[in-house]
This record gives sequence, structure tokens and C-alpha cells, in this order.
Amino acid sequence: MSKTFSISLVLAALVGMTACSPSDDSTTQSAQEVTTLRFSHFWPATSTTNTEIFEYWAKKVEAESKGKIKIEIFPSATLSKPNATYDAVANGVVDIGSTLQGYTNGRFPLTQITELPGLSNSATQLNCMLHNLYDDGVIASEYEDTHVLFMMGTGPGGFHTVDKPIRTPDDLTGMRIRGPSAITGNIIDAAGGTPVGLPVTDLYTSLQRGVLDGISLPWDAMGSFKLTEITNIHTNIPFYSSPIVVTMNKDKYESLPDDLKKVIDNNSGAAMAKIAGKVFDEDDARYMAEAKAKGDSIIDIPNPLENPEWKNPLEAGTQKYLTDLAKLGLDAQTAYQKTIKASAACQS
Repeated sequence: MSKTFSISLVLAALVGMTACSPSDDSTTQSAQEVTTLRFSHFWPATSTTNTEIFEYWAKKVEAESKGKIKIEIFPSATLSKPNATYDAVANGVVDIGSTLQGYTNGRFPLTQITELPGLSNSATQLNCMLHNLYDDGVIASEYEDTHVLFMMGTGPGGFHTVDKPIRTPDDLTGMRIRGPSAITGNIIDAAGGTPVGLPVTDLYTSLQRGVLDGISLPWDAMGSFKLTEITNIHTNIPFYSSPIVVTMNKDKYESLPDDLKKVIDNNSGAAMAKIAGKVFDEDDARYMAEAKAKGDSIIDIPNPLENPEWKNPLEAGTQKYLTDLAKLGLDAQTAYQKTIKASAACQS
């Protein structure tokens, strides 16, 4: 009986080992089913845009997918240059990307109407406008080659210099001012300055070397890219805002099973844009306060379209952009009127 009992124990152990095998295989299979998405953008890793918007979004997606989705974020343009990120997403070089539409002038002409002066007073308002326009089909056709996750944008941009105050358009005469897009370039040119197109990642060294006399940026970017370290005079003149897109490769999105698509969908759209708007607006207030605290000079021109000196160059820059779109066969005036309505609907 003792021998029989021993044999029974051995058999039981073997059966137990066999029974465990499918579970081990299942664990291995689950590990292999994790989908890794590479996310490329140009903001620094330490910026709140990265930590409080992109990392926040990635962690939510990972948690809600129960680990089936992993997001690898590549900040500081390490995976794709700012002006090439959208195409990198469309072509599948990266899975997800974020960039300013203004970095690829002509690619998103109707979306860039939101940059025009007098339309947005905060990032929260701009983000709301962008989603209204996208959801209503005004700008959606410009993104058909990717799967848009959410739109967002900055607060109003002003002028920042090392040592020369800008109070009137005449002060811009002969100055080389960085402009992030065709629209800002038109306005700087109409005001008498010389617009220079450079990505924000190049501005610190360009100011240091005297390549630029000044820059146009919202406060959040001034702080994120440490440009407040080398500028001392700031003109708060809301003459443009910058829209931003966060988008995903269409084939990659379509390849996901339905449950993971739902996770992505649940973390897309206007709700995420609202979170992003709050981050940008808080950054604007924080970095402007820090500049004041270190003794920087702040010049306020709150309503430039009603200012007799600034009104003409701002309106001239606006009209030039809309005229250029009309020459391309686009119904710019209709899109502009719809953008004005979206602006009014999104006032906070």
C-alpha cells in the first residue's frame, strides 16, 4: 500500500505540472499582447505640457487598458522634428505625435484661422473653439490621414526681448522677431519688423547669439523652454494663439481590438482638451508672475484691435492671410465667420 501511495503522489504531481502549463503559456501570451505606442513631441521632459498633459494621458490609457497598452513618450524632438511630426504620424514612423499646426504652414490652413488676433483670450477658450470647429466639420478634412485624439492650444502670445521695449509698431522697425507661423509673420511684417521662422527649440541659442532681437511666444512656452532666463522685457499683446494637434497613426488605431479602441476613445476629444487648457492657462499665469518677481519689465496692451497704433497692422495681417487662402480656392471668409461664432460660444 505504501508503494501504491507513493506512485499516486508522483502521478498527482505530474498531473498538477501539466495542469499548470496552459496557465504559464497564457501568461506568456498576455505579455506578448501588450501594444506599445511611441509618442513623439518637442516639449522638454520637465515641462508641464509633458508631465501634466502627455504623461497624465498616457497613464490613464495604460491604467484603463489594464496594461494592454503601453505608451513610450519621446520628448524634446528626439524622435521627430517639430515640423515633421505630423507626417511621421501619418506615415507610421511614430504611432502618436503632437505639434503646432503652424510649423507646417499650408498643411492646416483653415485650422490656422484660429491663430488670428481677437479670437481667443485663453488656452481654455482656444481648445473649446478647436473642438467645436472639428466636430462641426469646419476643419476635420485637414486631418483625414491620421486619427485625431484631441486638439489643444496655447494662451495668447506676445513679444519678449532682451533689452528693447516694444510699445508701438514703430518699435519693431528693423527688429528680427521670431514668428511661429505664417500668420504671426504677416503681422510682424505689417508692423515693420522682420519675421524669422524658427522652432521654439532653437530660440534660446538664437537669442544668445544675437540671431534674433526678440521672440513671440505665450508665457507657458517662455517658462517651459527657460526663455525667461535670457529675456527681461515682455509685451503682453494678444496678437495670436497657437493651435496644437495630438494625433495617432490611423492604421495603428484601426489595428487595435475594440476594447482598446474604446480606451483610446474614452480619453480623446473635448474632455481631454479642457484638461490641457487648464494646464496651459495656469502656466501662463505662473511664468508671468515669476518674471515680475525677478524684476522684469511688463508692458500691457490688452486690446490691440482697439488700439489706434496696433489696429492697422493686426487687421492687415489678418486680411492678408484670408486673402491668401481665397487665392488657394478655400472659402476663407465662411471659415472665419464660423471661427468667430466658435470664439463667442467658448467665452468663459
